[in-house]
Amino acid sequence: MPHLNVTINGRNYAVACEDGQQEHLGRLAEYVKARVDELVDSVGQIGDARLLLMASLLVSDELSDAYADLDAARASLEEAAASTPENLPAAEADQSVALLESLADRMEAIAVRLEET
Repeated sequence: MPHLNVTINGRNYAVACEDGQQEHLGRLAEYVKARVDELVDSVGQIGDARLLLMASLLVSDELSDAYADLDAARASLEEAAASTPENLPAAEADQSVALLESLADRMEAIAVRLEET
């Protein structure tokens, strides 16, 4: 099983991962490192355990927000799908199509954010 050496807050950690996941794990580690570095800049050196806990909570909060956005986008998409363009006047049909395109863009942006975390 491959290992990746991760450095966070000046400490090295050897982390095992599935074969082929090294690059993905490296991106995740860099994201966590950046969050820990931000915390160090704002609250100082308060210990590795506390910094990693705070970073985990911040990342969890971001993930929670992303899931909420995704749920809202899905609900809006379902609502828009219920108002099919065939059943609407032309102006409302155009609005529905624009809404669907906007929702698709939002969902794609959320998916990218989730993949980056």
